[in-house]
Amino acid sequence: MRPLEESEIQQVFEKLFKFVGKNLKNIVDRADQPHCFRLHKKRVYYVREDIMKRATNISRDQLVSLGVCVGKFTHSDKFRLMIGALELLAAHAKHKVSTPAQTLMRT
Repeated sequence: MRPLEESEIQQVFEKLFKFVGKNLKNIVDRADQPHCFRLHKKRVYYVREDIMKRATNISRDQLVSLGVCVGKFTHSDKFRLMIGALELLAAHAKHKVSTPAQTLMRT
C-alpha cells in the first residue's frame, strides 16, 4: 500500500469533485479523525491514518483490503469510481435527493 502520486491524486480528486464539489475539502481535511487516500493493487482506498499505520505490519501479498474502496485505475490508467464510494459521496454530495419511505416500498 503506497501513497498516491501527483497524477493519480489529480484524477481521483477531479472525479470526486464532479459529485461533491467544494465539499471535497471536508473529505480530505477531516477534523475528527484524519484520513488519507492509499493505492493498493490499482485500487484507491480511503483509510483512517491510525489504521493505515497499523497495517504496515502486514505484507502486501497478505493485505486484501483496507478502509473504503473509492475506486480503481483501469489498464489504460483512467480512474473509475466504485460502489463502495457511495456512502462517502452521499454524506458530502452537493445535490441531495430525498424520497419518502412509502415511495421506496411501492416499487
